[in-house]
Parts: sequence; structure tokens; C-alpha cells
Amino acid sequence: MTDLELKIKSIRYRKKLLRYIKQAGAGHTGGDLSCVDILNVLYNRILNVSPATFDDPGRDRYIQSKGHSVEALYVVLADRGFFPESDLETICRYGSHYVGHPTRKVHGVEQNTGALGHGLAFSVGVALAGKMDGATYRVYTLLGDGELAEGSNWESMMAAAHYQLDNLTAVIDRNALQITGATETVCRLEPLEQKLAAFGWSVHTVDGHDIPALSERLGSVPFQAGKPSAVIAQTVKGKGISFMENDASWHHRVPNDEQYERAQRELDRHLAEATS
Repeated sequence: MTDLELKIKSIRYRKKLLRYIKQAGAGHTGGDLSCVDILNVLYNRILNVSPATFDDPGRDRYIQSKGHSVEALYVVLADRGFFPESDLETICRYGSHYVGHPTRKVHGVEQNTGALGHGLAFSVGVALAGKMDGATYRVYTLLGDGELAEGSNWESMMAAAHYQLDNLTAVIDRNALQITGATETVCRLEPLEQKLAAFGWSVHTVDGHDIPALSERLGSVPFQAGKPSAVIAQTVKGKGISFMENDASWHHRVPNDEQYERAQRELDRHLAEATS
């Protein structure tokens, strides 16, 4: 799949996740829009996993630690054929497995997540098990930048470096906003690159919406033998919708009818420009 084809796919993913959030009446719109390009590259270019191989012990593992942005994950998994897209019509309905955070009742989801600060610890355990078994699979996890205020992440980072888990990659969705405002106001993260390096990780920063750059970085792990890899993906919360971009109020918010139609028109324009 070419870079242009992936770019077009990202726009279509954004259109779909907005539709399902609107239909469900719930969703973490801003964070979904900021991480969808990362998920696109991982599932369509990087991860060695498919619906047919999901039970294969040799498959790559993806754990979404920022589980609240589950709508983006659902849309990508459906597109990859893990389940019929029609299942997403039931998001947040009574009796549906498609709830507001990932659950293993959904085919393609490795681990229940949503309580922030747990996904990286789980990923460290899976990566360590792989090392102990002499397995060749790789482990990828996606964290929110606001999530890094959870101390458990830093314990996990120390453990990953101690056990030399170079089969582990953590991607940080660095959109610089969380539910209560800017990360640097709520709980300062910078200098993030130096902090991660000090904890024994090999670190690279990348534009989290640049398909070729993401592909190059995520496809070149481990960055250094014997060290876990960290990718700081600089993103925009609400990416692709002008009135949602860099606005913390869209962390968890459902567009009204007028906002929804306006957002879809903007994405249609992006799609027309990409395909012209």
C-alpha cells in the first residue's frame, strides 16, 4: 500500500470514527483523531498480525494503553477484517462488546485497557515473556502524553530497560493536551526525550501525522540493540477538523448535528484534495 493510499485511508478512518461517535453519543473525539495515523501505519504496514493469525503465538502484539481512544482502534480493526464493520453500529449499546474502552471480547484486542498507566506494564510483561521464550514477535503500545503522569509508566520504563527489552516499542501520542488542559500546565513532561533516554530507552521524535516518517521510524525498531524503543509522535488533538484542533474541550465530546456535518464536509474536502 502506497503512502498516498494510507493517507486516503486515514481520512476515511476519521470520517467513520466521527460517525460512530455521533451515533453512540459518546467518545473521545480529540484523541481518536490525533492517533488514527499511528494506528493506520501500524496495522497496514508494520504489525505482523491479521485476523487469521491472531491466535498464532508468533504474532506481533499491539496494546492500546490510551484505551479511551478506542473508536479509532475499532475502525482500524474493522477495516483489517477482524470483525464486520456492521458490528460498530452497536457501540455503547446495551449488550454490545463494543464499549468505551478496549476489551478482549472484541476480536483483535490483546488486552483490556483504559485504566491509564497499565498498558505499558502489560507490554513489558509480554515483551519479557517473548525474550524468555526466544520468540521473534515484537510488542507495540500506544500511550497518551497525559497518561505519563501515572507513576506506573516510569516503573515499567525502568523494568523494560533493565531487562533489555529491545523487542518493545512505546509510541507516545504527544498532542500536548489532556482532559483538564495542556500537559505542560497540568503536569509538565518536558524535556520528555531526555527523560526517556535517562530511563534507558532509545528515543526518536517524529511527526505523528506524516505517513512516510511514521513508517520509517516504526519500521526501524529497535533503534539500538539491548534497549527498548520510544517514538514520541508529535500530533494535533482533533487533527483534520479545524474547529476541533488543539482544543482540549474535544477530549471527550460528541459533535452536535451542525458540527458533525461541518466536520464531514471538511474531511470530504481533504479527501477530494488527496485524490485529485
